[in-house]
Order: sequence, then structure tokens, then C-alpha cells
Amino acid sequence: MNKAIDPALMHAAEVTGSQVAMDAHWMPFTANRQFKKAPRLLVKAQGMHYWDVDGRQVLDAAAGLWCVNAGHSRPRIVKAIQDQAAEMDFAPAFQMGHPKAFELAERVAAIAPAGMNRVFFTNSGSEAVETALKMAIAYHRVRGEGSRTRLIGRERGYHGVNFGGISVGGIVANRKHFGSLLTGVDHIRHTHDPARNAFTRGLPAHGAELADDLERLVALHDASTIAAVIVEPVAGSTGVLMPPQGYLKRLREICDKHGILLIFDEVITGFGRTGSAFAAQTFDVMPDLMTCAKGITSGTVPMGAVIARQPIHDVFMNGPEHLIEFFHGYTYSAHPLACAAGIATLDVYAEEGLLTRAKELDGYFADAVHSLKGEPNVIDIRNLGLIGGIELAPMVGEPTKRAFNIFLDCWAQGVLVRTTGDIVALSPPLIVEKSQIDQIVDTLRAAIRRAA
Repeated sequence: MNKAIDPALMHAAEVTGSQVAMDAHWMPFTANRQFKKAPRLLVKAQGMHYWDVDGRQVLDAAAGLWCVNAGHSRPRIVKAIQDQAAEMDFAPAFQMGHPKAFELAERVAAIAPAGMNRVFFTNSGSEAVETALKMAIAYHRVRGEGSRTRLIGRERGYHGVNFGGISVGGIVANRKHFGSLLTGVDHIRHTHDPARNAFTRGLPAHGAELADDLERLVALHDASTIAAVIVEPVAGSTGVLMPPQGYLKRLREICDKHGILLIFDEVITGFGRTGSAFAAQTFDVMPDLMTCAKGITSGTVPMGAVIARQPIHDVFMNGPEHLIEFFHGYTYSAHPLACAAGIATLDVYAEEGLLTRAKELDGYFADAVHSLKGEPNVIDIRNLGLIGGIELAPMVGEPTKRAFNIFLDCWAQGVLVRTTGDIVALSPPLIVEKSQIDQIVDTLRAAIRRAA
């Protein structure tokens, strides 16, 4: 699946870390002081690899940030972006359009779950979440159920970093510094149950009944006040938590029973990560709204989207035709460069069978990551498709440090992994070869042993 490496990428980088002025840049989700003392600077990328400022090749085991599903700097996608920039750099999104926006929407709808065929473009996963939450509340209001304003998230959920997203999200560090957040938000229990499900391959056998926690909130708040429930089918940034068998189906049943919309946040799981185009198809559960981003352009140009069931969309299409139906949008919604990148990305996915490749590699990947069972301080391993999570016992009094040390060790050995808390998360590009899976896991094994 890998393309030949461009010889031009092999020459030494033109700058070194010591030559880059770093004071002005306040880095996101980064230990800024630590980083600037020992910078990790990437300057080139192709296929499965990055190159750092010293010309060192680094195998990408994280698809950038869960997003580079087709691999880096794919020529077809690069050319589409270049050509679009030369032809038309920007088109206004309000009361105007351009052909590629409509083409991409049709292409996304064609691979989405049946019946989910209306696409609203945003610029990121965080914006897609905000859009979906607003759609849900507005949908009920337009239908005459304006009392349905409450939003239900899940403990340990991650839904981006805007105020709506961190309100329905359930990661403490993302919430604690930012005040009381949105009102009218509650959370169901998370699904992490290591006592019963540790070292499960695929979906855990225990925990479907945790979906019934939604009934507790319905009893507390009354269904007539609840607009939507939002969950990640696979909770990624909190540490790769798989849904128990039957859990998502049960959640769908409860939402249907009480007239509550179900939103799947597929920013991470969308576009092939679980072995289907979307996790909703992998689990055979159709939400009412679905957010996506990242893989829609394979990370090349920022873009997100909300995919809605047609009946949700059609509720808004009433009243005089000259009036705006949904007062929401962004300057860069359906940006021409992002649309061109998205169309080319979907072409690559289709031509190379990448949307189902994670299913083909699932067994090999599972065997590889579960071979780490028994290594020092490994207390759980979780996997599905091309997603893996290796949970580590934290250092006493120093949470997250063990995983961070392993991250630094892997980086030094030429493999880029991702950590969240004391969990190492793996999500390689969908073009990964078996030999590269072996390299990732062998490098991680050695780093885990050294960290003991």
C-alpha cells in the first residue's frame, strides 16, 4: 500500500531546532516548557512517515492526530489542493455555493449509513459538535417541543474543545478551568470496566446494561426536557474505550422510546478507522446526527461535517422559501480547498479499498497489540479495527508520567505514538503494512520495558 519515498525527502533538513524561535507560539495541548527545552520538530511527511529537522525518519503510529487515514502527502490529494488554489481560492458560503461543495456532500452521503443524506460542512470536529448540538435543540423547537433543551453527554467523553463540546464532554482536565460551562447538561456513566473486561479483543462482553443509565436521567429530568444524547461509538481521546456488546443498540432503543435524538461523534471513528466507512455501520446502529472531520480530508485541509437523517433536515424546510431555515454557519464552511481535498481523499479511499482495510487487518493488529500483555505495568489492552489502547499502571504520585516517558522513548527510536493520561493510543494510517505494525509494537514493547 505504501508508495515509493521521494528522494527529495531524504536530504537533511534546512533548519535545526536551535534555529527556530519558539517564544511566540503558545502550543495547544502541549507541555510548552518541556517541549521548548527539547523540541520535537517535524518538517516533512510522506506515506507512513514523518521526517524531523535532523532528517530522521519517524514511523507515524498515530495518523498525525487520528486524521491522516490515507497516509501523508498523497500525490492525488496534493494536486487537487494545488489545482483548486490556482482556480478559486475562496467562495462565500452564505447565499452562495460552488460545485465541489455539492459534489463532496453527495459523495459523503453515498458512503454514510442509509438514510443519513444531508451534510452540513464545518471546519473541525469541535465545530461539527457545536453544530450538531444546535441542530438538535433547534429541531425540537421547530417541531413545537421547545422545552427539549437539555443535552446529555457521557463521562470520559471527548467532543472537542468549544464550550458546547466540553460541556457534554466528560474529561475533567478539559473542563475544570473554564467555569460552569453550559447549563442544562448531564452525563451518563462511562463504559470502562476493567474488572470485568480487561484485555478484551474487540468489543467487551460486559456492560450493555450501562446504557440504562440514560433511563435514570430521563426519570430525573423528564424526557420532555431532553433534546439529545451525544456519545462517541468508540471513545478515543479518553483512552480508547470500546462500547460493550449491545450497548449502542440499547442506547438507540432508549432514545427512540423517549423521543430523544442520538448523536454519534465520529470525528475519530469516521472514514475507515473501525473497518467500515463509519462506526455506525460497524455496529449496525444508526444515529440521528453524526459528526465527522479528520479523515474527511485525510488531515490535509481542516474540515468537519454534520451528517443528518433526511427527516431531521426536512423539519427545517418550512415557511417562506426566501427565509434562512437554520441560522448557523461559518465563513469557511465548505471551503473550496477543503472540498477539493475531500473529493480526492474519497477517491483514494475508494481506489485502494481503505475504508474496509482496518477490518482486513483487525486480527493481525489485535494479535500484535495483545502480545504486550504481561509486559511491565501493562494493566489493560483494548482494540478494534486499527485502533489500539495500552493502559499502564501510573507512577505513584506522578500520573501520566509513565506513558509520557514511553512516548518520548518511542520518538527517540523513530516511532510516533499518542498518549492520553497513562494510556498509549495507536491509530496508524490505513495504509499501514504488517511489517510496520510489527515495528510499532516492537518499539513500544522495548520502551515499556525500559520505563519499568
